[in-house]
Amino acid sequence: MTVLYVCVRCVGILYSLVYIVANLPVSITDVDCNILYFMQVWIPVVVNAMLGVIMTTRIHAMYQGSKKMLVFLGVVLLTCTITSAVMTGIGNITASAEDVVLSGNRMCLSRIGNTLNQEIFLPTLVWEVIALFLATWIVIKHIRELRQSQTGSTIGDCFTVLMESHVPYFVGFVAVTCFNLGTLSPTLDTTTVGSGIYYGVFQIAQFVQMFVLGPRLVLSIREYHAKLVINSDEGTGMTTIAFQERGHVSNSISGSV
Repeated sequence: MTVLYVCVRCVGILYSLVYIVANLPVSITDVDCNILYFMQVWIPVVVNAMLGVIMTTRIHAMYQGSKKMLVFLGVVLLTCTITSAVMTGIGNITASAEDVVLSGNRMCLSRIGNTLNQEIFLPTLVWEVIALFLATWIVIKHIRELRQSQTGSTIGDCFTVLMESHVPYFVGFVAVTCFNLGTLSPTLDTTTVGSGIYYGVFQIAQFVQMFVLGPRLVLSIREYHAKLVINSDEGTGMTTIAFQERGHVSNSISGSV
């Protein structure tokens, strides 16, 4: 999880730098434009795969380490990731980018010969919907069990932490998906100011969802674990005292008998 967290954070920095460089008012070669374009296309595929591994680990833990659930999640994630990678490869097999000047502004303009690029997000959408369903189902089941039995408060707190970090992530993904669906509209003209604002907000939402809310899936559990360690250290002395008192009472009773 530490490696995945660091990788997602570092790739996020790289992703933002790529967009900044691609829109700087400086002249660059067509080869550089191509490199920047393909980095913009492939980075989300790689990051979504890493976030999928993080989500798989969390859901696997919520299902109490079930091997069947782990195999199911692994198969679904692998299938969706491979499908997304294949669609990205096919959609950009004839794509190219070049440095052009439009209305006095220099920019890297991509030329895409395949409309498959617009549906690349669908495999990731399928994975996220399945993950959301499984997470919601186990939480509902766990709440019912807690109502029947008032034990296991620590497990309940852990589930609360998992869902508190799940909710913002899934909300962010829904927002990004809505923007993606909007790009499928034939009336969206990339040359207008309104479309430029739309794509700008879309990129910000995608960045937040992948590189801010995604790593929070790891940080939330780390913070909860750190609090448990602190609480257990503080409670060690009390537990020891309790055992000593029980032992003392037991010896007294034995002596009196």
